[in-house]
Amino acid sequence: MAGGWSRDGAVQDQIDASVDDEVQRARSQLGDGESAVYCDECDQAIPEARRRAIPGVRLCIACQSALEKQEGSSRGINRRGSKDSQLR
Repeated sequence: MAGGWSRDGAVQDQIDASVDDEVQRARSQLGDGESAVYCDECDQAIPEARRRAIPGVRLCIACQSALEKQEGSSRGINRRGSKDSQLR
């Protein structure tokens, strides 16, 4: 159901585009190759289980968590705009 000037399926197209963007971003962050034995940030040893589970890992869990928290606060594109702006 479209409303206003949008065509049928426009909202679903926006949702699909957002999901595709996020999948591409996640794939671009996947590591490959040999994992580091020591964290690139803090020089702590990276557990062998983590190195086997994530090929190409470069950070320990603490540093990876901090990086993801920092990146999470800077992302967030709202393609639809706020509902308040649409109601005016």
